[in-house]
Amino acid sequence: MDTESAESTSPSEAPAGAEAAGSGPFQVYKRRWFLLAVVCLLNCSNAMLWLTFAPVADITAEYFHTSLDMVNWLTLVYLVVSVPFGLLGIWILDTVGLKCAVVLCAWLNMVGSIIRVFSIVSFLSLGSQNFIYLLLGQSLCAMAQPLICFSPTKLAAVWFPDHQRATANMIASMSNPLGLLIANLLSPALVREAKDIPLMLEVFAGPAAFACVLATVGVHASAPPTPPSASAGHSDLPSFCEGLKMLMRNKPFIILALCTGGGIALFTCFSALLEQILCVNGYSDSFAGLNGALVTVFGLVGAFLLGLYVDRTKKFIEATKISMCLTALTSIAFAVVSHLRNQTYALATVSSLFGFFGFASYPVSMELAVECSYPVGEGMSSGLIFVTSQVQGVVLMVLLQSLTVEMKEAPFSTCRASEGGILNWSYSERRISFDETLFSFSDPTASTLVMAGVGSLIACFFVIAFHTNYRRISTETTGACSVNKTEDDVAVMVPT
Repeated sequence: MDTESAESTSPSEAPAGAEAAGSGPFQVYKRRWFLLAVVCLLNCSNAMLWLTFAPVADITAEYFHTSLDMVNWLTLVYLVVSVPFGLLGIWILDTVGLKCAVVLCAWLNMVGSIIRVFSIVSFLSLGSQNFIYLLLGQSLCAMAQPLICFSPTKLAAVWFPDHQRATANMIASMSNPLGLLIANLLSPALVREAKDIPLMLEVFAGPAAFACVLATVGVHASAPPTPPSASAGHSDLPSFCEGLKMLMRNKPFIILALCTGGGIALFTCFSALLEQILCVNGYSDSFAGLNGALVTVFGLVGAFLLGLYVDRTKKFIEATKISMCLTALTSIAFAVVSHLRNQTYALATVSSLFGFFGFASYPVSMELAVECSYPVGEGMSSGLIFVTSQVQGVVLMVLLQSLTVEMKEAPFSTCRASEGGILNWSYSERRISFDETLFSFSDPTASTLVMAGVGSLIACFFVIAFHTNYRRISTETTGACSVNKTEDDVAVMVPT
């Protein structure tokens, strides 16, 4: 018999693995922490693979003899591929189950990371076409991304009691930016010259392989034998098509999906292009990586604090609106400061605040999506927001690239010139001739200012337009559920 038995019931009556139980039908299990750890590791490793090349984009272009635009596609392919596979991921998570989603994600993630390594293996060399291996590997990792990014809300809802849901969702969701943090620090540290690219690819494949082993060996069930809360035990969920129709008619959810998706798209472009934005004005790859790391570190702190706050107060709407407004203000500050040279402290401060307020709103928004869309499945609500973010990310990335100018001469730049030249992300430089004299000026429609404008528009629209009731909390309250906590265990009972 499993050694994890229910404390308040006899061994013969307790489901295997129960951590605690009262006289009621709800129980929590210690194994939920292992599942949370596996999801966190998968989420972190997938994010590392996504952002592997962005902090060293110029050196990557040099090693594979390609342009910066092509290197940017190693990031952009995640957005493109995950849109159609995101819909499939929603169906898998809500119909087949959490176990299938996690294990399938783990294998796609590992195989994709190994195929990327093929680009540096001599007997598998395609010559000048080795870049194809990178694109193929990134595409497989991109297929895995929806499965793992949709999983936190599902895991929190199915395995955790109501007073731990927001915290569990925050931990699992924030493992993704933790992966971005590791990539921002590790890639520049490993890659000083083009010859270091092979080492980077090998190192980044390690966590994906380890996560795959844990998921394959350790994940045995999609849900616990006994639900931890009233909403987790709600079995008559709408079908995939019915749930989709319900969400399309749900005005608060549509507004939340557009605004949260736009915010995620903004952070995606910021993370992918940060090195290229800063190096034009004389900042090093290491400093750009440090700024990316500061965004993530302070984002994790902000998400942790806000997650604890909303777990206790349930003020999801207020917390999300305030966070989005503060994020918009810091994005404006970044757009201004990033155009200036020798402003390392100011850039570091602004980047830290940008992450603190921006990342903090993400896990809360995912919980808010479940609240305003209940009883639609958690995988579908969070999944549609993710798909929306990917579509907006593609549009925004293409728009930002269209605003850049190729620079053959950049006196302050620390970027390594690729085959396509150095890209100026700060200002769209134009030249006009007057009386046979050539003048240069900067177009105010700079790509970084566009990012700030998009963030401000999202925040204003969300504050004005979004209003909803907490449907899941209301259902649990009307069900007259009471939660009794012990020192380490939780028993949830329904009074008779």
